[in-house]
Amino acid sequence: MEKNCTTIVWFRRDLRIEDNPALAAAAKNGVVLPVFIWCPKEEGQYYPGRVSRWWLKQSLIHLQHSLKSLGAELVFIKAESTLSALLDCISAVGATKLVYNHLYDPISLVRDHAIKQKLVELGINVQSYNGELLLEPWEVYDDNNRAFTTFDAYWGKCVNMQREPVSHLPPRRLVPAGGMAESAPIEALGLENESEKSSNALLGRGWSPGWQNANKAFSEFLEHSLQSYSTESPLISGAHSTSLLSPYLHFGELSIRKVYQSLLMKQIVWKNEQNTVGESSAALFLRSIGLREYSRYICFNFPFTHERPLLGELRFFPWDFDQARFKAWRQGRTGYPLVDAGMRELWATGWIHNRIRIIVSCFFVKFLRLPWQWGMKYFWDTLLDADLECDILGWQYISGSLPDGHELERMDSPQIQGFKFDPEGEYVRQWLPELARVPTEWIHHPWDAPLTVVKSAGVDLGVNYPNPIIDVDLAKERLTEAIAVMHMRNDADGTNCEVVFDNSETTPDLSASKEVVVVENVPCPASSSRDQRVPSMKISENNIIIEKRKRPKLGEGGSNNNNNIGSEVSRMDDDVASTAESSSSKKRMTDSRNYFSVPQNYPSISEDEKYRVCESSEVKHKLCDEIADEDMSNKNRATTLKISEEQIIIGDDGSSLNI
Repeated sequence: MEKNCTTIVWFRRDLRIEDNPALAAAAKNGVVLPVFIWCPKEEGQYYPGRVSRWWLKQSLIHLQHSLKSLGAELVFIKAESTLSALLDCISAVGATKLVYNHLYDPISLVRDHAIKQKLVELGINVQSYNGELLLEPWEVYDDNNRAFTTFDAYWGKCVNMQREPVSHLPPRRLVPAGGMAESAPIEALGLENESEKSSNALLGRGWSPGWQNANKAFSEFLEHSLQSYSTESPLISGAHSTSLLSPYLHFGELSIRKVYQSLLMKQIVWKNEQNTVGESSAALFLRSIGLREYSRYICFNFPFTHERPLLGELRFFPWDFDQARFKAWRQGRTGYPLVDAGMRELWATGWIHNRIRIIVSCFFVKFLRLPWQWGMKYFWDTLLDADLECDILGWQYISGSLPDGHELERMDSPQIQGFKFDPEGEYVRQWLPELARVPTEWIHHPWDAPLTVVKSAGVDLGVNYPNPIIDVDLAKERLTEAIAVMHMRNDADGTNCEVVFDNSETTPDLSASKEVVVVENVPCPASSSRDQRVPSMKISENNIIIEKRKRPKLGEGGSNNNNNIGSEVSRMDDDVASTAESSSSKKRMTDSRNYFSVPQNYPSISEDEKYRVCESSEVKHKLCDEIADEDMSNKNRATTLKISEEQIIIGDDGSSLNI
């Protein structure tokens, strides 16, 4: 072990002192320079939204104070290039080593690998650590050394992989680096502009970012809320039914190892006490932690999933690229009260209950047939706990793009969902003041109410509240037709199975014989067993396929039976939202799994299929101006609404982790 060297600790989404392996390693080795580099250019199409940047800023301030109390100043740098900024820091303090904790999204994987290669070439020792997950994505494979593509199989393997608890105590003190590493004031990073501060001020009334606050929130949940986690009311208004920990976990303010070990201890205690409710609650929460792990696992092993479906057949689905409908959905003007209330709450607070996230995303994909990439990107732009990996998994799940995801044919009526989850209409009235006087029996379908009732409630359908953007029966008919077209195109393509395909620059010829297999990784010089791995790909002669879904007959489908909607919505659907698992009783397991490489550059997708979903980067360029106009015209909506402190924090605990 190197001693008395100067080490740069590169903070990213690991904004804590406790159980931070990179920081702990640097503190043991000698002099430390903590650095946070903000490089908007490298964020690209996934530049964080307003509320997410607010959280990041507050968390950095909290971390800055903590590091200062230990003896080291956190250096803030706004840069055009992360590599250049790191080289400047190395030169300024004479550092010989860089340490950081892993990230797993495709953009970070490419950037981190390139930075490591360059620094190693320059003679800098680079070490990276797992500060984000229980198990690294490259540690969990099936018996054929292939990546899992269903959650149950993946998590079953994880649970059976016994590991000794590992935790890193916070350093008692840090030896600061000498030299002249120039730090910018945090305001200079540009995480929050003047026009955003009035809206952001409301966020501080309901949330307290920072790693110490994260520990307090977790302790509160563990002692007072966990036991009833599996028995909470399904209503979307009123008391919270989950932990509200997802923003803390996204920014690395809370150690996932600490959460997992604490839950295991609770589960053991309750099992010994024969507390079946508590034991069930702990098991459900642990499963939600597993879904968060799985989101990273999928993104690492299939790094094209932020743009393309995991299942090849879905690339033939005829999405409707209707900008007007997309705008109506964003603005909460679809004419379906529960959907509109959710979207308006999201705009005003950056937060919506998990069940609402499922409802609005299902409506987006299946009623409007808008491409799921658009919805995923909008969630990324607006959610306080926006998390790319979890949102990718969630939107792919909702759109039927995963082997164990929602059936694409399944359509849940917003009207029936409304009476199930908001039976008194309290939530709708809170966020749709124009419907506040509508009687409860009509609150979720005002278009069916007698004209006298609607008028006496002050509602003028089509004027101060829209008519339904599409009829439920018509939406079902069009979805059925679209699925038939998808199957026809897939059959014509000659691929009579569901294939997990690669992310090459051109659309792969799936009729060709291909197999994606694991080959030995080529380690960087000075690498260790703990370092980030970058898998590679080999093409061979045998096709690897996933067992084909059983296609429902046209016009058939229990998933469209609104009378059974209540029984079809599982607790995991409710509480895992965009990281939701499948309804296992309705899905088949698959034995085929694939492994894929991390791309060595940012991939592009061919334009040779007119019905192919456009890339998310293309979506951003087309829509960013329009959304920006909405933001400017509505930036004070949260302040003009009469929002109480309870309303600010209403909802469940996140689209990202959703636990």
